[in-house]
Amino acid sequence: MLAELNIRNFAIIDELKVAFDGGLNMISGETGAGKSIIVGAVGLLLGDRANADMIRSFEDAAVVEALFDIRGQDGLQAKVRDMGFGDGDELVVRRVVSRSGKNRVYINGHLASLASLAAIGESLINICGQHEHQMILNPDNHTDILDEFGGLLPLRTAYRKVYDRYRSLQERLRGLQERQVKREEREDLLRYQIGEIARADVRAGEDAALTEEKRILANVQKLMDFAGAAYETLYGKGGAVLAEFRGVVSAVKEIRKIDAGLKLTEQELEELYFRIEEAAFVLRDYAKRLSFDPVRLEAVEERLELLGRLKRKYGGTLDAILMRHGEAEREMEKISSLEEEIEALTTNIAAERERLMEAAEVLSAKRREAAAAMKRSVEGEIRTLGMEDAQFEAVFRDLRSDQREATLNEKGIDAPEFYLSANVGEELKPLRGIASGGELSRIMLALKKVLARTGSVGTIVFDEVDSGIGGATAEIVGQKLREVARHHQVLCITHLPQIACCGDRHYRVVKRVAGERTNTFVSLLSGEERLEEITRMLGGVELTEKTKEHAREMLLASHG
Repeated sequence: MLAELNIRNFAIIDELKVAFDGGLNMISGETGAGKSIIVGAVGLLLGDRANADMIRSFEDAAVVEALFDIRGQDGLQAKVRDMGFGDGDELVVRRVVSRSGKNRVYINGHLASLASLAAIGESLINICGQHEHQMILNPDNHTDILDEFGGLLPLRTAYRKVYDRYRSLQERLRGLQERQVKREEREDLLRYQIGEIARADVRAGEDAALTEEKRILANVQKLMDFAGAAYETLYGKGGAVLAEFRGVVSAVKEIRKIDAGLKLTEQELEELYFRIEEAAFVLRDYAKRLSFDPVRLEAVEERLELLGRLKRKYGGTLDAILMRHGEAEREMEKISSLEEEIEALTTNIAAERERLMEAAEVLSAKRREAAAAMKRSVEGEIRTLGMEDAQFEAVFRDLRSDQREATLNEKGIDAPEFYLSANVGEELKPLRGIASGGELSRIMLALKKVLARTGSVGTIVFDEVDSGIGGATAEIVGQKLREVARHHQVLCITHLPQIACCGDRHYRVVKRVAGERTNTFVSLLSGEERLEEITRMLGGVELTEKTKEHAREMLLASHG
């Protein structure tokens, strides 16, 4: 429910604050006073497009802010909570339109996107104006309206689950069929990869070992020279280290005969001598083993080149090459069983389609029952609104016979569209083709009345619902609005006193000029003020006691 509306610097409005209550809120005022401006401001809160022309002259920005009471609207509260805008029984929406183009949307104080505002706004307010009935006039929405009226949404949800499973299986089948088309090419590639890696006989870690072997083979002469020189220095030539070391051992032996306190023993020197001698023999044997082998060097280089080429192709490491070999073998096995998989999946799809068609048929039958009930309800309503010969129908298009569309979709097997015949002898025509503003207003009011109990929106705004009607029909329209207001908060902008009398509250919109600026004001009328406004609506400029008495009688009758 819209509890409070604040507008600043919007069109000719300087600053306007108005509080609303539940039930039927009537809004009246002279032509041009700014009633449509208020509706336009409310439209901004639903995500309507904004532009700088909306901003009051000589101001930088326009602001529209509203406080909504959303107690009891569990679905809306869950949506607000899930979107991250907090929790609670109140919702504050603010829209700022700036000349600089930096427009902003705030929901409960949080900066929000226009899409988020539109998603929440559709559950807050529905504006039902002469040129703003796109939701109901759009045949794409007629299935949803009919299903909501008939209480079929749970049944449709169950159908949708089967439909989603069916579509998922179809998508999987398409993927397999695409793979089958490319099967031969893919098999050739996999077979080549498996063979190439298998022929290479790759072993984990061999590239590191081969790199080490290549370094040795490429430097064998250096290694021989270094090992030989080291051996000669230690053992092989005259004056070698070990020959001189013998003299060191003898000298220590003589010293200890005289002074046993020397902290160096012959045994320690002997151990050191044998270790140096062992090192010399190791160097000698190492040099003997070395030999330049150009054939082996070439083989190592060729092997490293092959492994490098494979690493570049299959992931950069030998482990990646081996992993790719395993993956290719497994994929090859899957491709080999592709035909069997497609055959099994096709069987599953056929069985799922049978279940889907059965669910669609049940939904369609229930939908046609709901359409018959809606026909009776809507025709009953519009005939009380001065269209005694009108006929309303939900015309079903069976998607199975429509070559332009799939045989079914996420909403079922058929696509209902609302048709109307306003007069005797006229054929039923699509609702979207209604030309008369009066007829359109009445059919919209009838639909709103019929759908009132099922709708989830908190507030309905009727703008110019009285277009093309008058007299007794206007009184009936007023009563219909009161009935809708039992289930929703209703804001109704009207020019007819017969309708205005039916409101629980009455607001007057006036335009005043102060200095060189024009401003719009809205005020809640007291009993006497309301009587004066109804009198004005009845008599125009010249107000007489007779007109005032008539107004008093109308107010008493409408609330009697």
